[in-house]
Amino acid sequence: MSTQSTSTAPGSPAAPSTLITGIGSLVTNDTAHGTGPLGLLTDAAVVIDAGTVVWAGPAGAAPAADERFDAGGRALLPGFVDSHAHLVFAGDRTAEFNARMSGQAYSAGGIRTTVAATRAATDAELDANLARFVREALRQGTTTIECKSGYGLTVEDEARALRIAAGHTPETTYLGAHVVAPEFAQDPAGYVDLVTGEMLDACAPYARWVDVFCEKGAFDGDQARAVLTAGVARGLTPRVHANQLSYGPGVQLAVELGAASADHCTHLTDEDVAALAGSATVATLLPGAEFSTRAAYPDARRLLAAGATVALSTDCNPGSSFTSSMAFCVAVAVREMGMTPDEAVHAATAGGARALRRSDVGLIAPGARADLLLLDAPSHVHLAYRPGVPLTAAVWRAGVREL
Repeated sequence: MSTQSTSTAPGSPAAPSTLITGIGSLVTNDTAHGTGPLGLLTDAAVVIDAGTVVWAGPAGAAPAADERFDAGGRALLPGFVDSHAHLVFAGDRTAEFNARMSGQAYSAGGIRTTVAATRAATDAELDANLARFVREALRQGTTTIECKSGYGLTVEDEARALRIAAGHTPETTYLGAHVVAPEFAQDPAGYVDLVTGEMLDACAPYARWVDVFCEKGAFDGDQARAVLTAGVARGLTPRVHANQLSYGPGVQLAVELGAASADHCTHLTDEDVAALAGSATVATLLPGAEFSTRAAYPDARRLLAAGATVALSTDCNPGSSFTSSMAFCVAVAVREMGMTPDEAVHAATAGGARALRRSDVGLIAPGARADLLLLDAPSHVHLAYRPGVPLTAAVWRAGVREL
């Protein structure tokens, strides 16, 4: 899913501007344009042109445009920004899920099952699978998505995963340090050397971010530091799988190294919460993982009360969170994590944008990309109020109506 702006070929007619009017409730995420943290406007309108928002405000004051779309009193939001997903993979882990729901505990080791299937898949199979999930997410209102490697764990397979991902989104993340590759089971230090050396060299040209699963059964604090600092030296910006299964050094390491986000944040000490609140590192919460593993949910209220920036994301992957629905994550966050509907929607849009260090998405304001989600509902609150109900009425991505 590209997040690049669309453009018109030389000599071709310019795309028409569009006035979206009759918006019952508009979430701008711009406090200068509306009330409260969501910048809410009622009886509103938006004008989009050349892939961007050029005007937003009261419907009665809207300027003219080439085309008109009547929202019919429904709610318009920024497109969801999913800042944590694992979509380059093959295979199925239904049996593992079934066993887990029958009483077996979740551990990081299940990743190796997907590694075997992914290595065996062709480039065409991986690309088709990724395209299917990107389209599935788009149908549910996700207009910006991040995509990690991490299911190849060889130089060639990690590089091809990122090369394939880069054909769908510029938000690509090198996650060679997902777990230790099976060939290095008895030599984890050797695998870290590979991840920070030859594998990084092959993957860096296709990646914007570097990530590491800092967790028992994956990589400890020293190993994670080595991976992240090597990535930074190659021009990649860090993000960290932190404190998902247990207390650990991941959050503190993320803050120390200026990571864009610390993701999961399920087991936090008071010092971890304070570190996040006092930094630019976003706490990205992934309720789909707790839902699918029957684990304790992160305490979003604790983070928000401390002043931390919170994002919501799907963590879409075949093992621990096989959902591409940001709307589902919003509903779970409200029901299980202490968030209000306003906070959850903000986290799924503006929060995700912050986690990707993007200022052009996650809001509806002049100059922003025209990534828009029209709900078949009068208010954004319906995302939590009507869980599991398909509420997507229309989606625009870079000004182009996709649905």
